[in-house]
Amino acid sequence: MMRYTFYAILSILTVLAIFIAYQRYTYTHIPLIPGESKSIWLIEAKIEFEPKKNKPVLVSLNIPNQVPGYSIFFEQSSSAGYGFNIVQTQKGRRAQWSTREASSKQTLFYKIQVMNDKSNIHFIDKKTNTPHNIIWTEPQEIAKNDLLQKAFSLSSDDDTFTRELIKLFASNSTKESTSLLLTKPKVDVINALLQEAGVKSRVSMGLQLEDARRNQPLIPMIEIYHNEQWLLYDPNTAKQSLQNDLFLWHRGGSLIELTGGSNANVSFSMVEQKMSALELARAHHDDSAFALFSIYSLPIEEQSLFKMLLLLPMGALVTVLIRLLIGIRTSGTFMPVLIAMAFLQTTLLPGLITFIMIVAIGLMLRSYLSYLNLLLVSRIASTIIIVIFIIVAASLLGHNLGFHTGLTVAVFPIIILAWTIERMSILWEEDGAKEVLIQGFGSLFVATLAYLVMQSDLAEHLSFNYPELNLIVLAVIMLMGRYTGYRLSELYRFREFKVK
Repeated sequence: MMRYTFYAILSILTVLAIFIAYQRYTYTHIPLIPGESKSIWLIEAKIEFEPKKNKPVLVSLNIPNQVPGYSIFFEQSSSAGYGFNIVQTQKGRRAQWSTREASSKQTLFYKIQVMNDKSNIHFIDKKTNTPHNIIWTEPQEIAKNDLLQKAFSLSSDDDTFTRELIKLFASNSTKESTSLLLTKPKVDVINALLQEAGVKSRVSMGLQLEDARRNQPLIPMIEIYHNEQWLLYDPNTAKQSLQNDLFLWHRGGSLIELTGGSNANVSFSMVEQKMSALELARAHHDDSAFALFSIYSLPIEEQSLFKMLLLLPMGALVTVLIRLLIGIRTSGTFMPVLIAMAFLQTTLLPGLITFIMIVAIGLMLRSYLSYLNLLLVSRIASTIIIVIFIIVAASLLGHNLGFHTGLTVAVFPIIILAWTIERMSILWEEDGAKEVLIQGFGSLFVATLAYLVMQSDLAEHLSFNYPELNLIVLAVIMLMGRYTGYRLSELYRFREFKVK
């Protein structure tokens, strides 16, 4: 029964860690791989117009709100001498510039930064459409009814009806009828026909995202409301899909409205940038519940502390695997983990040199203390003081020689070093120098392996951004605690008993 309970606990820890990590990834989009970058599009709308003399000016530009397939996380306006506001209207969000008087040609700028966001691909906006204002002549009425009848007979619902209607405008067989109707832009004519057929539709305008493009116009598209969602169609090819590089800027209504001026023109420029996926996730999902309970919410000083502490489970896992599976003897159970933590500050080579130097000098001085026949408590206290002086001397020497890594040797655990020196000294007296060398270099070997794992970008990234994954490390360590098989070193030791 206890065995089943044990494995149930391990399963709960593993499932809980995976569930929390999955939820964190879903809500914050923190990348699982360090160094991952994402494409960010900086889009700029430039508005040019001629103001009327001594007249107040009001410019209103339709701007995107929630765009399928994209997330907007930054917007700003460059409009010297103008008041600027973003207002929400029945037709959507609009950027408004206002001033009492303007002279000569005016230029206004509106910029946004967007990134691809697949979680937003199925966003459904309000059920609004753009009513058409086309008045048909009698010949146009006949041509219109003919096209609608043909499209209706070839379709089964609003989706297929829209496709067939668009195809008719590209067909040579209906060229005579379509030419009568195309007194206005094709997209407006198709939208008018769809609405007269009872299809909820609107004209939307999109931007084809291409790096380093300037003065780009908006591309007209047709949208219909079908099966509780808006479907997008190319008015020239009837293809129904939202392209990965098409950004819907304007969805129904007027793009720009100008009071107190004339000859308004809007053009767009864009550039692609690469930004850290981690920084984007932190900035874009800063209001999520996981962000509120994230280590990033702590002060920087405490973040640095937890960044080190959260690596300890990985070092402990390496130590457990090496000791239980291979059987390498170390000085103390988790002394190698603490040494590895120090190596993270000093780097590997300076840390190894410093550790060997401190322990070697400490052993020599400890042998003299043993010669004085001091009590255990007094020896340990004296050793601690000696270790402190050795560390201070090493730091000063490194500073004077220009080795700045010597300044970080103070991160070595002084009490643990003193106790290690004491244990090695006793071990020397009882088992000889060979056992001291075996355990000493065993500790350095395990510490080096733990350091290599802990200093890896992946371990550092996951332990800090997904700390719940350490529950899996805990489960593995507990599982290894039930291992009772042979160690690799024991297989070599008992090689003579091998059955032939």
